[in-house]
Amino acid sequence: MTQRYQLAQVNIGRAKAVMEDPVMADFAARLDDVNALAEASPGFVWRLQTEAGNATSLRPYDDERIMVNLSLWETPKALRAFVYRSAHTEVMRRRKEWFEKFDGMYYALWWVPAGHIPTVEEAKARLEHLRASGETAHAFSFAKLFPAPDAPDARPVTGFADPCPASG
Repeated sequence: MTQRYQLAQVNIGRAKAVMEDPVMADFAARLDDVNALAEASPGFVWRLQTEAGNATSLRPYDDERIMVNLSLWETPKALRAFVYRSAHTEVMRRRKEWFEKFDGMYYALWWVPAGHIPTVEEAKARLEHLRASGETAHAFSFAKLFPAPDAPDARPVTGFADPCPASG
């Protein structure tokens, strides 16, 4: 059976300094490894990147220190395995060293038709929708995971998220 939908995710963070600052050096040094880990992970489809191989130079917000991460995954389980159950957690545990605490939602999930590559503007709109309207099938989180539009059961699943390694 051909997969009709893929899971998009966006997350943003406000860096404590510009990427060239020594406070961000360890984060910058880990980027290539984390990106390679994502790309090698089962269920990975695509990630936002410039010719440099990452998205740290993109500035979709007026605040120059807000960074964006945008990717596509085959399933929520595949994304969860990468986020919460891979070497990615080692980097997440150190998030507070490199990023300020963010007020409100800093990540959103949504379903896209297979083959659709979401834009940064689309991702920003989904995140804003989640902030303004709460979790709906249009934008949601792991805490209230909505199934793909073609799923036989449209009810969201709660409790899908693992504890966040960054909050420990």
